[in-house]
Amino acid sequence: MRFTTSLAVLALVLSATAAQAQDDGKKKDEVAESAVPAPNVSVTKHKGVFGGKAIGYTATTGETYLKDKDGKPLAAIYATSYVKDGGDRKRPITFLYNGGPGSGSLWLHMGAFGPKRVVLPDAQDDGAPPYPVVDNPESLLDVTDLVFIDPVGTGFSHAIGKKDPKDYWGVSADAKSIAEYIRLWLNENGRWSSPKYIGGESYGTTRSVALINELEGSYNDVAVNGIILISTILDFGATAEVQGNEMPYIINLPSMATTAWYHKKMGSPPATVAEAAQQARAFAIGPYAAALLKGNQLSADERASVRAELARLTGLSETFVDRADLRITPGRFYKELLRDRGATIGRLDTRYTGKDYDAAGEEPDNDPSFYAIDGAYTAAMNSYARDDLGYKTDRSYVTIGGVSGWDWKLDGKSGRASEVYGSVAPYLGKALRENSGLKVFVGQGWYDFATPFFGAEYAMSRTGFDPARIHYHYYDAGHMMYVRPDDLRKLSTDIRAFISAR
Repeated sequence: MRFTTSLAVLALVLSATAAQAQDDGKKKDEVAESAVPAPNVSVTKHKGVFGGKAIGYTATTGETYLKDKDGKPLAAIYATSYVKDGGDRKRPITFLYNGGPGSGSLWLHMGAFGPKRVVLPDAQDDGAPPYPVVDNPESLLDVTDLVFIDPVGTGFSHAIGKKDPKDYWGVSADAKSIAEYIRLWLNENGRWSSPKYIGGESYGTTRSVALINELEGSYNDVAVNGIILISTILDFGATAEVQGNEMPYIINLPSMATTAWYHKKMGSPPATVAEAAQQARAFAIGPYAAALLKGNQLSADERASVRAELARLTGLSETFVDRADLRITPGRFYKELLRDRGATIGRLDTRYTGKDYDAAGEEPDNDPSFYAIDGAYTAAMNSYARDDLGYKTDRSYVTIGGVSGWDWKLDGKSGRASEVYGSVAPYLGKALRENSGLKVFVGQGWYDFATPFFGAEYAMSRTGFDPARIHYHYYDAGHMMYVRPDDLRKLSTDIRAFISAR
């Protein structure tokens, strides 16, 4: 009897201990969750003149939490919204971001479409601070409200607690997180009936097309009026620089020709860069493509003819072209084109020139078109967010490079093909077929080698695309065409017309 009673007491003690442990665990979880502060947000009022119109607007900068199904915060998306005062819920709204992957939205924000912009010398190094930040009359605020978004791992955006930020680092995962943010923004601001535009630069164009699949690819649609693609890259398979893939040489050739034309290296140059581009396009998809596909079956006479025209278009010597077996890689081109002048050219913008440690190397030491601008943009974004917008944080703004181990596989795709050939372009074709009101703006710089203009044209001229709803615009600069003042004005005018022509 005593033994039975002892067992009963022991069971009660163990049960109480287990219950206490469970309660303690719940309390710890509650304490941990309560340790997550409310989203850090700053709201300020401003006025400006944009597109010739005086606009009063509210700027909201700060965090929005992405949460799990139980409401637990997983990540903070930092974004800045500019909304015209007056409460017009039918006014267009445009969501913008940059690329990388791993870049904050500061480039489009502080360089092109935000109400303030940083002033840089065109096609020259930005030097040391201070960098002027001025009113930007080219901002699109006269025709659309604006939201600049920094994906997780960029800008001030970050994972919360034990959440692994890598869970957001992939084509599909990234697009899902931005789609979730957009839905939350529309809920909070009551803007589901507004015309909607999404847009990005560089990898941001990849994100836009993956995002349209997340927004419109299910029954819980967020219908979109337009996609703004600036410096476009959709088909990574066609541009993959691997032995045996001939497409990159075809896609890159027109950009080599426009660059040679700009630096006065092209033989028998036409009067305009557009004509130079068209000559190179015709040669690239004609005699050049045929020669590359024939490989070592190419006849000596045909090789000589192709070599001569390739040398003329690129500004390189026939000897160099011959030694490269008619296949000029971008890195070699950056170094070789102006080798006789002791200079290299940029990747993001081939108008920029740099000076390497020596002139003997095969490829440049660095990209002069990137190190010429990064200091100014980083300083401008940090000072503007903290001073003008009143955002207080101890975090450092991640300009670029804040992510790693990007997952390039696409959701819903399986099998070997999806692993060896990556392209989001089919998503865009599908979206155009299934949304008759959707249109696409494509802005390309003649001197952009990071995302060559012929690559964009190739990706969106495949079967399944409606060419009537894809609008191309070209600019006399590179990847970030807005660093050139005339092209900033042209880009702003072109996009303003695109949004207004509903």
